[in-house]
Parts: sequence; C-alpha cells; structure tokens
Amino acid sequence: MLTTKWEKAALALLILLFLNSNAVTGLYPRAQTVTWKSTNFKTILTWEPLPTDYSYTVEFSVVSRDKQRNSNCIRISTTMCDLTSSLADMNACYVADVLSEPPLGVTSDLTEFPYISSSRFCPANETDIGRPDFKLEVSNYKNKTTLFVTEPLTALFKDGRQLNIRDIFLEKLYYKVTYRKNKSSGKKVFISKMSVIELTDLDQGESYCFNIQAFIPSRSSNKQLGELSQTQCSDDDKQSVFEDGAFSSKHEGGDRIAARQGMTLCSSSKCNEQPSSDDPWTTDAAAKLQSDQPIVYFYVQ
Repeated sequence: MLTTKWEKAALALLILLFLNSNAVTGLYPRAQTVTWKSTNFKTILTWEPLPTDYSYTVEFSVVSRDKQRNSNCIRISTTMCDLTSSLADMNACYVADVLSEPPLGVTSDLTEFPYISSSRFCPANETDIGRPDFKLEVSNYKNKTTLFVTEPLTALFKDGRQLNIRDIFLEKLYYKVTYRKNKSSGKKVFISKMSVIELTDLDQGESYCFNIQAFIPSRSSNKQLGELSQTQCSDDDKQSVFEDGAFSSKHEGGDRIAARQGMTLCSSSKCNEQPSSDDPWTTDAAAKLQSDQPIVYFYVQ
C-alpha cells in the first residue's frame, strides 16, 4: 500500500512515461509512387518506400462511394496490397488511399494521417490479359489448320468455379491469330470470336507458324491486345527464320491492315500508319465484327 504522496507521484510518473513510450505525436512520411498492377484480374496496389518506424493502411472504394478497408492491409510493414477479392464489380472504377500510420500496437494522438491517393482503376478496361495456350490440328494435306484455344483463367471465382476471360468479357472477346509460312516474312492476321479457329486459306503441303492473343476491340487502343502466345508451327522439322515470339503485338498494333472483302496488300511505307477515322478499314472492319464475319488481313514488311 502506498503510504506517502511521494510514492503516489512516482507511480503516476512511471505510468505517464510508459504511455508516452507507446504513443506518437509526430507526422509520418507520405507514401509515393502508388501503382495498380493487374493481370487476368489479379490486382495488386503497390507503392514506395518501405516503412521504418511506421506502417501503412490501404483504403479503397468505388469512385464517389464510401471508403472500405481490406483486413490484410491494415498497419502493414510491406508496400503492396492484394485487392483482388475486394474489387467485386469488374465494371466499376476504383480509387485507393495509402495512409502512413503508427506501427501495429502503437497509439497516436493524431486524428488524420498523411496519405496519397491512387489514380482511377477500372478492372474490365485495364487489367492485362495473359497469353493463351493453344493446340493445333493440321489436315492431311496441310491446307487447313484448326487452332484450339485454352482461354486464360482469371483470379476470380464464382460458385466455387474459377472464371476464365470468356466468362468476364462474353461477346466482347475475340482472338487475333497471326500466322505465316515457315521461312517466310509475310504474315496474315485472322480475327475470330470463337476459341476453336479454322484456317482454310493455307497452301497445300506448306508448314505454317501461328501466334494467338486475346483481342477486345471495345477497350482503348493500348489495352485491346493481350499478351502474345508462344509460337507453334505445323511442321517442327523445318527451321524457321523467326524465333519463338517473333510477332510483336506492339508493332502490329499500329499497322494499316486490310480493308475491303477481307484481304489487301500494303507497302512497307504504309504498314506503320495509323488508320484515320474516315479510313475505309475502320467502318469495314467494325461492320464485320458486328456481323460476326471473320476478318483476314495480309501485309508484308
């Protein structure tokens, strides 16, 4: 039992010192370089730098809605937060704040903490689409090849089933097939709505090489094409002048390809031009996509 006022004062001082050692009154450094990284709807928010004597908390929301928190991203000592399961509406747009807070278990007398806001992120329009796998089947005379595309899986689940990109994009999803004769630099492009793709304009007995990538024409131009598949050839006994992955989606994205009735030629000086809004290709290709007609393009370098 305490018998003197001096003993009581000493105890009060010790309690005050203990509380002050577990409380913070100063400001913390604001996070920097907040970035959304998303592939096949696996969405990670990242930022810098690594914290020292503080932590980070992430708040997110649909644009103009109330903020929410992911339980795995509260007072963390890392610089990333997996928000895949938190972004429930793929067609909505989201923003996120990264707050600098005291470490877990430490109190503060601050009511607001420094934070930085992310840019807007719209999963359906901005997640990158990974490379598809495919198998090819060649007819006996090698004048027809059928490609069987395995549609890339996403990080999303519904009723216990993992969704693929077709489940998300439905009729908006196409596949772009780029193919050429083995040992040839001339390439053709075929656009298909289906994951089983038949190519019948092949020369009999010739070996062909193929690449496939997802194509979503409803997106902005820099997000329309997914990652390019690995190259597969119908005759592996002949060495190709191209290495695997030689078709560049970035290069092809700006090519002027084709116009009327499926196939035309373009010269090397024209292949890199962007089609203008009044270009016949624009209306013709759009009309074919709407009518479910396949589009075949041919161009040379």
